[in-house]
Amino acid sequence: MNRFAKNFRVFYMEEPVYVQAATPTLVSYVKMHNLTVIVPHIPIGTSPEATVELQQVLLGSFLESAGEQAWTFWYYTPIALEFSRNYKSSLTVFDCMDELSAFRFAPESLKRLERELIEKADVVFTGGHSLYEAKKNLHSNIWPVPSSIEKEHFGKARISREQPADQAAIRGTKLGFFGVIDERFDLELIEGLSRKRPDWHIILIGPVVKIDPITLPKGANIHYLGQKNYSELPAYISGWDVALIPFAINESTEFISPTKTPEYLSAGIPVISTPIRDVILPYGIKKLVHIASDTDGFIDAVEAILKQGDKTEWLNKVDEFLKDISWDSTQEFMAAQLALALNSNLKVSIAS
Repeated sequence: MNRFAKNFRVFYMEEPVYVQAATPTLVSYVKMHNLTVIVPHIPIGTSPEATVELQQVLLGSFLESAGEQAWTFWYYTPIALEFSRNYKSSLTVFDCMDELSAFRFAPESLKRLERELIEKADVVFTGGHSLYEAKKNLHSNIWPVPSSIEKEHFGKARISREQPADQAAIRGTKLGFFGVIDERFDLELIEGLSRKRPDWHIILIGPVVKIDPITLPKGANIHYLGQKNYSELPAYISGWDVALIPFAINESTEFISPTKTPEYLSAGIPVISTPIRDVILPYGIKKLVHIASDTDGFIDAVEAILKQGDKTEWLNKVDEFLKDISWDSTQEFMAAQLALALNSNLKVSIAS
C-alpha cells in the first residue's frame, strides 16, 4: 500500500477498536503522503452484530464525505464484506494472503463470505503458489503473488553486527525467529531443541497470539524478546547463526508462504524450515534453505551450518535468486493486473 500511495490516495481501514465512548467514531491518521489509516472506534459492550452495523454506517459516512470517487475496494479478509458489500466500487480486489478459515477461532461464516467475495472480485491475488493451486479454478482472473522483500532493509544485517542490548547480553550460538507466535508455531520443536541442545540459545521475537502463554516452552536458553519494530529486525538478525521457520504442519499452515523466508535470506543468514510447501518449492529444491521435519533433523541441519565455514558460494546463489524479487516489482505487477481489469470493466459498461 505504501507503493500504491505514490500514484493513488490510499485509505487503509483497520479492524475496530473498542473504547470507552458513548458514540462510535472513525479515527484517522496520516501514515505517509497519500496513505491514511482509518480505525473504527466502537463503544465497549457493543455486540458483534451491532459492530458490523456501526462499521457500515461509519464507512458510508466516510465515503460520502470523500465525495464522488472511483473507488477500488481492496480486501484482505472476506469478513469486511459484512459492512461494505452495499457500497459501490469501480474495482474489487481480493488479496487472499492465507486460508483464513483454517485458523483457530475463525468464524463459521468465513467460507461463505469468501465465496461471495470471490464471485464479486474483479481480480484475485493469492499469497503463494500452493494457495493459488487450491483456488485457481474458483476465478477467471486469479494470480499467485508470493512473498517479496525489501532487500536493502534486511541487507543491513550483513553490514552491521551491532546487536540490540537485550540480545547482545546472550552469549553463544543463537537460533532466531521473528513473527507471530500462534497456532502455526511448533512449540514441541522449540522445546525439543532447547532440551537436547542447552548450549544453543533460541531467540523468539514477536507477539504471542491466540495461544495461552502458559503453554509456551520454557528454558534457560529460550528467550522471548517480545514484539519489535520492523526497523529493528536487521540488527537482531545480524547476531543470529541460524534463522528458523519452525511452523507446525497443520491446517493453518497448509497454504502459507512465509514472508520471512526471503527476508532471512536477504540478511545473509542460513535458514532451516519445517516442510512448508511454499518453502520447499522453490527454496528447498534450490538448496537455499535447509528442510527438516523434526527436532533431530533441525539439530543435524544446525550442526551442518555451523561446520560450513565460508558461506560465499551459498550467498552468491541466494543473491542470484533474489535479484529480481522486490516489493516494487510485486506492486508493479499487481497494478498492471488492476489496470487490465478496470479497462475490461469499462468496456463492459460501455457495451451495456
